Amino acid sequence: MGAETQGRILNTIFFGGGTPSLMDPDTVAQVIDAARRLWRTSNDLEITLEANPGSVEAGRFAAFRDGGVNRISMGIQALNDTDLKRLGRIHTVNEACAAFDVARDLFANVSFDLIYARQDQTLADWKQELKQALSMAVDHISLYQLTVEDGTAFGDRHALGKLRGLPDEDLSADMYQLTQEVCGESGMHRYEVSNHARPGAESRHNLIYWRYGDYLGIGPGAHGRLSLGRTRMATESWKSPAKWIGKVDHGSGERLRQAITKPEQADEYLMMALRITDGLDVDRYTALAGRPLNTETRKSLVDLGMIGDTGSKIIVLKQGLMVLNAITKELLAS
Repeated sequence: MGAETQGRILNTIFFGGGTPSLMDPDTVAQVIDAARRLWRTSNDLEITLEANPGSVEAGRFAAFRDGGVNRISMGIQALNDTDLKRLGRIHTVNEACAAFDVARDLFANVSFDLIYARQDQTLADWKQELKQALSMAVDHISLYQLTVEDGTAFGDRHALGKLRGLPDEDLSADMYQLTQEVCGESGMHRYEVSNHARPGAESRHNLIYWRYGDYLGIGPGAHGRLSLGRTRMATESWKSPAKWIGKVDHGSGERLRQAITKPEQADEYLMMALRITDGLDVDRYTALAGRPLNTETRKSLVDLGMIGDTGSKIIVLKQGLMVLNAITKELLAS
């Protein structure tokens, strides 16, 4: 991949998936050094490492910083020990807060995740927890609604009737609206459906995904999107670490490299762009799709107060965010 992308500027590196904070800090430093040798880098290269908030890993944060990491994203998930256990997390709230304090002292940009709409959670519970989270001098916060999907551990538990007390759709909607209000009052603006940040602290790496830019997926199970000439490729690495390493030793860890058609690119771009406050560039979509979006569909969604449409830009409005999937499907179908 390095040979194919010579001359390009590297803007971000993201160590994510699994538990990258369990990596030896020297390994992280070596990966960063290798990337710097392969590509020219931007002056403000963002290097993020996802971390579990256990106290043992927190003690390694200084070594990660010294190795080049300048942003930490912590999977805290809940500020309630009972719910942490329900979510299958092995850390406690005290350990999470202690790890956050260490990260806050060492890094200029610290983010963490929380999950809401949990079992037996009330609107008042979530408001209190969210305010506590925002009081922790966090720069960026990702707030995800708990969803139950088939084929997951939560899906299996739900099917067996062991996942009781989940909020209904109305309460979940109220929690989302409350999230926007509380974050807005705290100066943490929403720039993506589930992501809020102080000005300048947005995840530049994730914005590359949402703006449908190029990214290299390196490592077991990693996916990427890479433009080579006039062709945009979807890449996928082998999932098994052992197999991936074996393939890398013979030249490449890729399992799949497949061209994405222009209409497929248009669909992917639309699904990503509607998630962010930047919105969808209509001309870019039309150029990819080879056709414009249906005018009547756009007007109908405007009349319903779901989207803002300037002619050149489409942005999902506050009311539309509640039914984003439905809006996306309607525009794709048009």
